[in-house]
Amino acid sequence: MVDGKKIIVVMPAYNAVKTLEKTYSEIPFNLVDDVILTDDNSQDNTIELAHKLGIKHILKHDNNSGYGANQKTCYTKALFLNADIIIMLHPDYQYTPTLIPSMVYMITSGNYDVVLASRILGKGALKGGMPLLKYIVNRVLTLIQNIIMSQKLSEYHTGYRAFTADSLRNISYHLNSDNFIFDNQILAQLMFKKYKIGELSCPTKYFKDASSIGFWRGVVYAWGVLKVSILYRLHLCGIIRYKILAKD
Repeated sequence: MVDGKKIIVVMPAYNAVKTLEKTYSEIPFNLVDDVILTDDNSQDNTIELAHKLGIKHILKHDNNSGYGANQKTCYTKALFLNADIIIMLHPDYQYTPTLIPSMVYMITSGNYDVVLASRILGKGALKGGMPLLKYIVNRVLTLIQNIIMSQKLSEYHTGYRAFTADSLRNISYHLNSDNFIFDNQILAQLMFKKYKIGELSCPTKYFKDASSIGFWRGVVYAWGVLKVSILYRLHLCGIIRYKILAKD
């Protein structure tokens, strides 16, 4: 705990057997109270390794439901366990767990409700092996999103995030997509509710066993990102009703 707040790390996993142990071993358990791993019907031995590592809360989807669905399961379980701060950490070792203390302290300072670990702040993205095309697309999409949504984030696409439990309780994340666009939808919900979002620079690693989406899925994702931003603006202007932003 930090300042009496219960901290839970959630790990949405899919075929993570090659990287899970390395990721888990670097979690700072002097701060972190619990870990939840949700396995999205992996075809490898992710579940068996999770048990071997002693992860207490292991959930498994009977079918491959998607990255967004995996997050929904993670957050719902963390809230059920009365977490105060919830940190999403991918088990593919693309993001360093050693930044968890910094993310936690940014929230416990009272200055932020949500913290994003940005690969774009600083110069670590390309040095860490992010493909140039991916980097350019990230920057272009972020610029467009910032303009449409009147924000100033360095990137919307990081998978390393920390939330206060209250911020998750007060948005309808269960209405979001079960796929990768979930990440952008949840940011739109948090922005609409005017939660304070902070960023810190995060080195990243691109290597063979790190997860990544292919070209065509990337194209679908890019269109989905723009669609979320446009619907957000239209809802804000009262032109349409965007379901994920409307009250339950």
